[in-house]
Amino acid sequence: MSSLLTRDELSMALGQAGQGDRAAFRRVYEATSAKLLGVTLRILADRQLAEDVLQDTYLTVWRKAGSFDASRASPITWLVTIARNRAIDRLRSGASARRSTPIDDAFDVADDGPSPAQALETGDDVRRLNDCLAELDDRTGGAIRTAFIEGVTYDVLASRENVPLGTMKSWIRRGLMRLRACLES
Repeated sequence: MSSLLTRDELSMALGQAGQGDRAAFRRVYEATSAKLLGVTLRILADRQLAEDVLQDTYLTVWRKAGSFDASRASPITWLVTIARNRAIDRLRSGASARRSTPIDDAFDVADDGPSPAQALETGDDVRRLNDCLAELDDRTGGAIRTAFIEGVTYDVLASRENVPLGTMKSWIRRGLMRLRACLES
């Protein structure tokens, strides 16, 4: 299944997750994790902290998915609000200033196995996705990869490409529509 979900599909998946459906929760995660990582990373400016906050965010989503009300907010707005609030809470707690272990100490506990990204790249779904991305023009495919794989915001992408934000959103939206059509064929 493609991780690109419509607003209604995402709302339905949140409702199902609220009833304990792990597969629905996985769909929510796959469809939104890149965007929410971008939100947390923009606020915290530290990838490790942003990933920790992202995990906290999804724990909250799992516990509170049953309280999501589509008549009050879009699913992505609800999710972004949780991620944003968690990131701001972490920023205010000063957790980033209290870290005392040097990053070099992590080498001693490093996992020699393939990274999650490397493991994912070997799958058939990723090959199919990459084939479909290759059919897009370089500008659009690059913008989609940067936004959804690296978690870079549309605002930053627009600045990098020196185009208005609306133009960047249009490029990505049209590219995602072509990508979805390719993946569904």
